[in-house]
Amino acid sequence: MINALGLLRKRRFLPLFTTQFLGAFNDNLFRGSMVLFVIYGILKDVEREQSFNALATGLSTLPFLLFSALAGQLADTVDKARIIRLVKTVEIAIMLVGASGLLLARAGHTGVGIVLMLACVFLLGTHSTFFGPIKYAILPQQLREDEVLGGTGLVEAGTYLAVLMGNLLASYLHHVEVAVVLVLAVSGVGWLTGRAVPPAPRVGPRLAIDANPFSSSWRLVSATMHIPRLFLAICSISFFWTIGSVLIIIFPPLVKNVLTTTKEVAGLFTATLSIGIAVGSVVINSMLRGRISAKFAPASIIAMGGCVVLFSLLVRSWTPAAPGHLYDWREFIAQPRAALVMLVLLATAITGGMFVVPLYAFLTTTVGKDHTARTVAANNVVNSAAMVGGAGVVIGLSSLGVTAENMLFLVAAMCLVAAWLAQRLHRACD
Repeated sequence: MINALGLLRKRRFLPLFTTQFLGAFNDNLFRGSMVLFVIYGILKDVEREQSFNALATGLSTLPFLLFSALAGQLADTVDKARIIRLVKTVEIAIMLVGASGLLLARAGHTGVGIVLMLACVFLLGTHSTFFGPIKYAILPQQLREDEVLGGTGLVEAGTYLAVLMGNLLASYLHHVEVAVVLVLAVSGVGWLTGRAVPPAPRVGPRLAIDANPFSSSWRLVSATMHIPRLFLAICSISFFWTIGSVLIIIFPPLVKNVLTTTKEVAGLFTATLSIGIAVGSVVINSMLRGRISAKFAPASIIAMGGCVVLFSLLVRSWTPAAPGHLYDWREFIAQPRAALVMLVLLATAITGGMFVVPLYAFLTTTVGKDHTARTVAANNVVNSAAMVGGAGVVIGLSSLGVTAENMLFLVAAMCLVAAWLAQRLHRACD
């Protein structure tokens, strides 16, 4: 196996890596700025904060459910580099909508501003829907077989580093005007790097495109899920992202209302999660030595569930700040259990990264190169349905008064189901 980092010197990989990195960074810079602005600056109620975050998460995920089938068909029919250039052009217009929402909300027109911001979140989800199948499906087409796992690991690591940087920067931006300038600038740079991605023409015959989101999604999923190995891989990934969606929803309110910290500390938590998943992506690549296998997946996700339980227990015994005060990052670090909380959070993310990366590599190498985009798209449809369901569960449990720290036990239980699926996949394939 070659050194995966060497791919960053290759034109067949670097422009794609940079483009997807900038897209993930910009998406999270905007969403992080929006969520923190609304939670810390507009809403003043725990239940409303959690419900708003769940709504934003659901809207960002819904396009994957609606448009993944169309995205997969296009990616297997049209030159993938051409789609990338079109998607990055549209991103600039999407960011103009989001920027308008931030500025209007900042000026006091909160109703219109929030509607525009949520519309931008939906459109960014649509943007990711059409880009998502390509960033994985293009790898077997432009990389050698022994490079695919390393390339997949780098894409995953880069994505989560971008999530880290976007959310961390958002937590330190005290003026939404700065966020507006940055998201527009980054979308422009992403447009330039997208134009440098080498051509990736279709491999198989041209498809008859079915634009009906319901019939095409049903046919796409049914054509993929009847294959036992793909069924188990997709179900395992879907449980992982349902877990992820619940964590994404409950973490900002938990950090503010249970750990009683500022948005800068919320950014530190997101940074820790992102770094951990990136580290896990690299670690599992080294452990497997380039071999695509689910060998370590069950143990990884069980370890993740144990970390989640420990994290829930730690936050229950946390000493909150005085009423009306939030810990800044210096005060947070000075707390007796702060280091342990961060270490457990880091371990949660590392084990999560170790679980999911080989499964994505499995998806793109199990089928022919002319079917990879549609396989990834089918995975996205199932993932998004599971994530939207997870968001709905959070909204429902919040309305019943279930606290964030108690919802973490639900996450741990879901880890056990994901481990069972991954073990079945390992037995079926290895």
